Amino acid sequence: MSWQSALATWYLRRQFRPETLKPGINVERARALTAKRAWSPRVPRGWHLRELYGADDTPLRGEWLEPAGEPHAAHISPTVLFCHGGGYYFCSPKTHRSIVFGLATRAKAAVFSLDYRLAPEHRFPAALDDATAAYRQLLADGVAPESIVIAGDSAGGGLALATLVALRDAGDPMPAGGLLFSPWTDLAATGASIRSNDGLDPMFSGRAIAPAAQLYLGETHATHPHASPVYADLRGLPPLFMMAGSTEVLLDDSQRVADNARAAGVDCEFEVWNKMPHVWPIFAPFIPEANRALDRSAAFVRRVTSRAAGANQPSSAMSMV
Repeated sequence: MSWQSALATWYLRRQFRPETLKPGINVERARALTAKRAWSPRVPRGWHLRELYGADDTPLRGEWLEPAGEPHAAHISPTVLFCHGGGYYFCSPKTHRSIVFGLATRAKAAVFSLDYRLAPEHRFPAALDDATAAYRQLLADGVAPESIVIAGDSAGGGLALATLVALRDAGDPMPAGGLLFSPWTDLAATGASIRSNDGLDPMFSGRAIAPAAQLYLGETHATHPHASPVYADLRGLPPLFMMAGSTEVLLDDSQRVADNARAAGVDCEFEVWNKMPHVWPIFAPFIPEANRALDRSAAFVRRVTSRAAGANQPSSAMSMV
């Protein structure tokens, strides 16, 4: 672990974890604190940030990061549809620009970061409906499905996986792959790491997971496969690439998805990074491990969207980094 990562872990343990130990969830406080503490990097040189927050006439509400001078993302390969984390009730594309910018520049990809509707004002399946609608709009705009990777972190990682499942169930053309950073895939909070890593995770208390899930679920059962894709049949999904930290309470949310995906014949690569905090790529470019994680993620995006690679790049290994 680098000293930069150790510092980030210390910060999370002092600033974020105490919030997850408090009884109940204060939605407005979480949103205010996140907006206050969010760091927004500069738009990379040679790239253009196009904000579409007032776009009521399209499902693509959020923001594009595109190479400067490109008139439309349909002419760029690859394209990433990114779903931000935040427990389905806080954060936004603006809070996750460090991941989006780092991934886009490394993969030479246009990235659309989706501003999906948040709970509790908009409960399940609002976020899923927004994500599937955004994907379909990309196709309607001429973006080839084989050039698209659906990505996300934490709740957004679970949403990205649920979107893949929902698209398959609806018979839509599948994208090239799914990229998941520390995904939250079990809103029933049944993973063993919820207990075994409680106290080790610098960001979350294990007992905070189920109450957060209820904000999004409402009356929906926690094991609904479109809300908790760890319970979904994963057959027919495109290649998956997942990362999680060894001390995360949500580690088993990734491990069980990896096991289920492989059992279903899905090409799935899962990396466990030693003592990395939840969604550590968000600390790019300051943490070396975040930069390396984005390097590996970008390589996955390029690989699964590359005609040359095609189906010749299978990987079903789990590795410890």
